[in-house]
Amino acid sequence: MTEDITSLYCYVHPNRETSLRCNRCERPICSSCAVRTPTGYRCNECIRERQKAFNTAEWYDYLIGFGTSAGLSLITSIGLLLISRFLGFFMIFISFAIAGAAGVYISNLVMAALRKRRSSQLFWLAAAGVVAGALPIIFILLFSRNLFPIIWQGLYLFIATPTVYARLSGVRFSR
Repeated sequence: MTEDITSLYCYVHPNRETSLRCNRCERPICSSCAVRTPTGYRCNECIRERQKAFNTAEWYDYLIGFGTSAGLSLITSIGLLLISRFLGFFMIFISFAIAGAAGVYISNLVMAALRKRRSSQLFWLAAAGVVAGALPIIFILLFSRNLFPIIWQGLYLFIATPTVYARLSGVRFSR
């Protein structure tokens, strides 16, 4: 009743003995090659295959995502500038509301323009487009020495940029 236990060796490092196996392809992997996932340990090749399935964006989607978010952000920044001329101090409340709604609206339109293709770089680029769209208005305000409305633009960027990123990437802050 003796069991013949054969030693397993990592498929990447043949000199390292291991007891781990990839839970997808069943290849033996050492602790330095193992990647922990919610369902168990996987090898680097299986992890790369899953990432390829997640990154579905084409090269032109980066241009569409950045251009759409920058254009819509420019329109929102111009709207904030025009509204701030009439409302003064109450603009702080208005800018919070506009920024949140604009972030949701921009992310929805970017998703529609991309036809739900995705990539982690694309999410960052769309968020950068929000900032790039507001920069011309901020520069105009700086050069005209009209510094008070820059506060509203800053609040807009502070709220809308992470909103766009979170909605595009699928980050959930509550259940």
